Amino acid sequence: MEVKGCRSEVEVFRRSMIETVSRRDSVSVKCSPASQNLQMSTPRSIPLSIRNTHSIPTKREFRASSAPLIPNPFPELCSPTPSPVLTGSLGGRDPPSNSSTHVLRVFGDATHSRSVLVTSGTTAHDVCKMLAQNAHCTDEESWALIEHHSALGLERCLEDHELVVQVQSSWPVESDTKLIFRKNYAKYEFFKKPVLFFPEHMISDSADVTKGMTSSELVQNMVKSGSCPEIQGLLHVREGGKKSWKKLYFVLRRSGLYCSNKGQSKEPWHLQFVGDLEDLNVFTVFNGRKLYGAPGEHVFCIKASKDRFRCQDLKLMCADSEQSRTCWITAFRLFKHGKRVQCNYQLSQSSARLHKPSRPDSKYTDREESMVAMDFSGKSGGRVIQNPHEAQNAEQEEGPNWRKREALRHSLPSSSRGSQLSAVHQVQPWFHRGVSRTEAQRLLEEQGQVDGMFLIRDSQLHAQCFVLSLCYELKTKHYLIIPLEQGDKQYYTMDDGVTLFTDLLQLVEFHQINRGILPVCLKHPCTCIAL
Repeated sequence: MEVKGCRSEVEVFRRSMIETVSRRDSVSVKCSPASQNLQMSTPRSIPLSIRNTHSIPTKREFRASSAPLIPNPFPELCSPTPSPVLTGSLGGRDPPSNSSTHVLRVFGDATHSRSVLVTSGTTAHDVCKMLAQNAHCTDEESWALIEHHSALGLERCLEDHELVVQVQSSWPVESDTKLIFRKNYAKYEFFKKPVLFFPEHMISDSADVTKGMTSSELVQNMVKSGSCPEIQGLLHVREGGKKSWKKLYFVLRRSGLYCSNKGQSKEPWHLQFVGDLEDLNVFTVFNGRKLYGAPGEHVFCIKASKDRFRCQDLKLMCADSEQSRTCWITAFRLFKHGKRVQCNYQLSQSSARLHKPSRPDSKYTDREESMVAMDFSGKSGGRVIQNPHEAQNAEQEEGPNWRKREALRHSLPSSSRGSQLSAVHQVQPWFHRGVSRTEAQRLLEEQGQVDGMFLIRDSQLHAQCFVLSLCYELKTKHYLIIPLEQGDKQYYTMDDGVTLFTDLLQLVEFHQINRGILPVCLKHPCTCIAL
């Protein structure tokens, strides 16, 4: 009798286990078509998040679960696969982990894009490095990911340490928001020239805590250490949901952003707290006059990181100059991220040095090698001028009339009226065909507008002429390049024939090491690539 009782209890336990397994199988079968329909209904234009692509259970690999594993005492009653029975809800989603993969769509321009497979822990620097290598770009440190909101006219450069999947998860489901891969030379320029980014009149008096130190020395010491001085100034501001603009006095400190409700007073009882920098993101606003009726062109805005992208959630601000707007945006970045921005800059500089070809046997630095003086007057070839006085005399004598030897260009056909000029410039990254004056200025502003950034475009007013658009002191200057005939040869000039160049490539190479009539040497080409 005892044996029969034991067998009956075993049979009851077996039946309960069979019912449990059958229920779980029915649940999994019912859930799978729904998930398939959900995947098929998602448009291809929206970046898809692929979850658990590597979590298919194999013989010795099972899906992770927060609940403990319960071994099956009767494996012969279940499916032939020796997988244990897992407890917990099957319908719930697993939290995102670093092993989950996502498809990220990045644009190079308005039409061309590339899909990149990333994980939840992929940073903006990782994506830029991956795209730069695929596009065969040599200078990886100047590329950046731009968060672009077309309808709202907002843009911001992602920091190198930001997680791209986390940033993308804050976007609206149905929106025109996208990531753009392009140059941003001003991303770390304030570390190199901090005084230009923080004008003296915008530094608060309370920031000068060190006695016997000028404001320029204070800015240099603070920025190079990853900190920022207190910033103050007048800004036109427009609250969310309103159309009117009013001028207020703002103070930016480490503790947050404040505005004064009584003129330019910075007394604690007159300062009104606007927001904590940890919860705010700062965006550059393009086309602010048309979209928001701004009183000027130098518009930026702050928005809480967790808020939705709506007009009523934006606090729009307008500065009186591009230098002032750049100062506010740079101070926001330093106050919010601090040491992280400095670490990103140091990593970019170290990676740039690693990718540069090193010459251990050379006694000149890279800058000295590009500016070394040469003498080609002898018959034995060129020699390096070691004497600085001799080099200075050679610069004064040969500088204005500098030309490369025409023997290097002997293969170029002789040009006459109506014949085609050299087209070597058309394959250069700094040449932009069919770009207007306004579009050229927009391209330079998008890529940082640092000193020495340039592009060459066709002139829309003068036939067969070109225009050099150059950035200097946060402004864009335009120089007309005119074709000029001398004898049976045709040259290019920017100074009414004083200096002649056989083609635009020679003109650019010359001004990369000599200023000539320009206020600064050509340094950063404004480039656009199609991914």
